[in-house]
Amino acid sequence: MLLVASFSQAEESVCRQRGDPENPQLIKDGDIVLGGIFSFHSSWRNRQDNYTQKPLPLQCTSLNFRGFQFAQAMLFAIEEINNSTDLLPGISLGYKIYDACGSIARSVRVALALVNGNEILASPSTTCTKPAQVQAIMGETSSSPSAAIATVIGPFHIPQISHFSTCACLSDKTKYPSFLRTVPSDYYQSRALAQLVKHFGWTWVGAVRTNDDYGNNGMATFTETAQQLGICLEYSVSFFRTDPSEKIQKIIEIIKASTSKVIVAFLSHMDMDVLLHEFSNYNLTGYQWVGSEGWIFDSQIATIDKNHILDGAIGLSIPKAHVSGMREFMLDVKPLNSSNSDLFTEFWEALFSCKFKKFITTETSRDCTGHEDLAGVQNSFTDMSLMPIFNNVYKGVYAVAHALHGILSCNKTCNNNVQLDPFTILQYIQKIYFKTKEEDEVYFNENGDPPAKYEIINWQPRQNDIADFVTVGLYDTSLPADNQLKLQNKTLIWAKNSLQVPVSVCSEKCPPGTRKVLQKGKPVCCYDCITCAEGEMSNVTDSITCVRCPPEYWSNEKRDACIKKQAVFLSYEEIMGTLLTAASLFGTCMTAVVALIFFRYRKTPLVRANNSELSFLLLFSLTLCFLCSLTFIGRPSEWSCMLRHTAFGITFVLCISCVLGKTIVVLMAFKARLPGRNVMKWFGPTQQRLSVLGFTLIQVIICILWLTISPPFPFENFKEFKDKIILECALGSPVGFWAVLGYIGLLAILCFIFAFLARKLPDNFNEAKFITFSMLIFCAVWITFIPAYVSSPGKFSVAVEIFAILASSFGLLICIFIPKCYIMLLKPEKNTKKNIFGKGAPK
Repeated sequence: MLLVASFSQAEESVCRQRGDPENPQLIKDGDIVLGGIFSFHSSWRNRQDNYTQKPLPLQCTSLNFRGFQFAQAMLFAIEEINNSTDLLPGISLGYKIYDACGSIARSVRVALALVNGNEILASPSTTCTKPAQVQAIMGETSSSPSAAIATVIGPFHIPQISHFSTCACLSDKTKYPSFLRTVPSDYYQSRALAQLVKHFGWTWVGAVRTNDDYGNNGMATFTETAQQLGICLEYSVSFFRTDPSEKIQKIIEIIKASTSKVIVAFLSHMDMDVLLHEFSNYNLTGYQWVGSEGWIFDSQIATIDKNHILDGAIGLSIPKAHVSGMREFMLDVKPLNSSNSDLFTEFWEALFSCKFKKFITTETSRDCTGHEDLAGVQNSFTDMSLMPIFNNVYKGVYAVAHALHGILSCNKTCNNNVQLDPFTILQYIQKIYFKTKEEDEVYFNENGDPPAKYEIINWQPRQNDIADFVTVGLYDTSLPADNQLKLQNKTLIWAKNSLQVPVSVCSEKCPPGTRKVLQKGKPVCCYDCITCAEGEMSNVTDSITCVRCPPEYWSNEKRDACIKKQAVFLSYEEIMGTLLTAASLFGTCMTAVVALIFFRYRKTPLVRANNSELSFLLLFSLTLCFLCSLTFIGRPSEWSCMLRHTAFGITFVLCISCVLGKTIVVLMAFKARLPGRNVMKWFGPTQQRLSVLGFTLIQVIICILWLTISPPFPFENFKEFKDKIILECALGSPVGFWAVLGYIGLLAILCFIFAFLARKLPDNFNEAKFITFSMLIFCAVWITFIPAYVSSPGKFSVAVEIFAILASSFGLLICIFIPKCYIMLLKPEKNTKKNIFGKGAPK
């Protein structure tokens, strides 16, 4: 198996065979070479000659073991494929690996070198110098370098598969047609983070991001989704790890001055390292961190967090993975010592904290032997927490192998005569589908992205002061939208080791019965709570409007519900209705008793002298007056409303007409006894009946016109009381009502005038003074009725009208008939013709 590695720091090529480092082999015809671009150093800087001030070549600093781990994962996959008899039988995969050193410029440079196959070799004597065309490129780790590489190699259609470049911008196939990745796009992660923030009720948060494609695009999607979910950002700041300290300190000041307690950090692990250092300097604790997969499951970050600033952090990580045999392969570093590369020398010295003799600068430096044992080493290289990312590298290499397997029509052997074309390889990879030995499904959608699935992890402190990454939920985009975010029933630890979910809002929620009013010049999450106006309500929390209750409803004192108003009307069940009903029935019975007495003594002089026919008609009309008051009690209906007013008007006109007839009879009777007067012939029984009929007929006509033009109707009065509906009878036409009432008043006034004129006639015969007194009561009652009726609310206006009817009826009954009943029952000696027609004693 031939493996070729080319590391770009020293721009040299080195050949080695992992099983036999002493016998390197050249690239043979038929071998297929993969390019790997990883960052073995986490930063870089420009150098200058101190004497000439001329720029020198770029120098990498701060060796990063992650790059070695990613490269080892690639080598593991390649060796496993080359040892397989099922995948690419007879075909060897070689590789060229470059150190991009975290630099976009270096990434583009090495990409072009891989595409052109014109690597500059520092050692011409190196035996492994046969050029080979790279069929696919694995990497880069970060999004911005990957975007730069994809832009450069896109026109050549050389497939590029990244294991950790998550920027959603890379899904644009018009810009990056040959880019694929085995890690989900940040489009899904950003939306998932926004939903996670919303799930815990945090509507007022701060945001920190890396100032590159990864951070800027990820935070843009998060901000857009957050706004849709009602989440506001108090601040959104960006920085890059190479920024001057003044800029980072300014960010610290912004965070210290903020009121939000939740920080959403869309950062790479290198930028999080810088920010965490500044937080430690200022001893800023107590913030609830929400992290992206760029740092949230990074054990190195957890190790350097000595001040427990990130305790309780929650965020999204790539699901845990295990690839059998990979750990052992990656920790087998002895073959690396066979290389003459300066990079491997640097790696070995950093791994075992020693120095080879030719590099020893101080007496205190420990001497490297080249045979150190890895068993006693505990550092980031031996940390396998990034196994999910190693698995992504592994799957990317296998995706290329499966595509080549299909292109070369491999069965037991492969067709070596097929001319490999990068565009064909790209097409095959885009349509690939297979399962790894761990049963992981590998495929790409139309944007070159894998299915998005994340674990929700929570930083929970352990006894050794290092946080434990506890899986507390899952976010799966393959599920329906409502079920994508699922939290397990586990105890979560929050900032400051609290078990209570922290609160981070600009304004507390507005309770039901209030509405939100935005604070001027502030985001929509900052508002005041205003109590709903009278008659309005809001029955939900954080309502933006108060709705007016329907007319049949009213809002309670808290304005949090519309309560159906109580229908109020004068009913028989309530005390007032019962008393008025009893009074009406008592008046009816009393009238009936008087009628029986008059009927019993109908042949006596007293009854005969007082016009018995009109007396019985008057008693009948009084009975109707008492009974018509009952129509005013009970729930108003269309028929009851029309009946109560018309019955009242007609019966009272009939009653007053009878009284008026009796008054005229009394007056005419004394006028007829004067010499030369024969008036009674014009006012005999027939004329009396016709007068009563005529007066009553006029009222009937008025009522018919009223009912025809605009009759009374049942009406629900919502305005009188806020918590009650007054069921009453609307007048329909007020003119009709006042015409009926005015006509009754007119007859009553006429009756009063005639009775007043006859008041001084002989006492024994004359009942005019009783009629006068009864008319005084009648008129006083109805004159008082008018203002009382107008000013009385609801059912009390009905009670006033009933009271007026009963009072005036009792006034007529008592004043006109009770004195006669007294004589008939208790003073029968006065009930004689002589006494009736006798003259009273002179005064």
